[in-house]
Amino acid sequence: MVASLSGTLALVVGSAVLLLPLLASELSRPRDAMWGAVVLLLGLTLVTSADRLTGSPMLAVLCGGLLIGRLGLEVLQLRWRALTNEEQQRLLSLERWQTSLSELMVSVARGIAVVSASSATVLAALQRGGGSKGSSGKRWVRTDDPEASGEPAHQPSETTTVVRSFAEIDQLLQSAISQAG
Repeated sequence: MVASLSGTLALVVGSAVLLLPLLASELSRPRDAMWGAVVLLLGLTLVTSADRLTGSPMLAVLCGGLLIGRLGLEVLQLRWRALTNEEQQRLLSLERWQTSLSELMVSVARGIAVVSASSATVLAALQRGGGSKGSSGKRWVRTDDPEASGEPAHQPSETTTVVRSFAEIDQLLQSAISQAG
């Protein structure tokens, strides 16, 4: 029970440290992502191994967690004191947090759009290649030159979008997000 609670707390703290550059860039440092990942790993270990941690190993884990928490608090206080008064006031303002959270939501929405587009592409590719394990997936054989076979060259249909740059891809993603939301 105690291991599960402390593991869940470590998962929350590790996630917060990983999101620190997005939410409060004034307080973040370059190596914070690594330490956030270490705290997430600690939390994951505590949550998955909660049944095996009893007695003195659990006491050692709790003491280590308290030490990590205390040192983390001192680091956070030191970073806070390093800020100017203007930066401290701006960090405490509600508008700044609303802006940071809205930027985070836009980033998450873009990530979800990219993942869903990628998964749709993978699923379509899997459905097209649905032959047996040893087959190549082709259903017929034709010549590579469409003019030689008398067939017209393949033209993109209206549903096919041809992009030539990453900027066009970004525009398509933005329009998909705005249509979905």
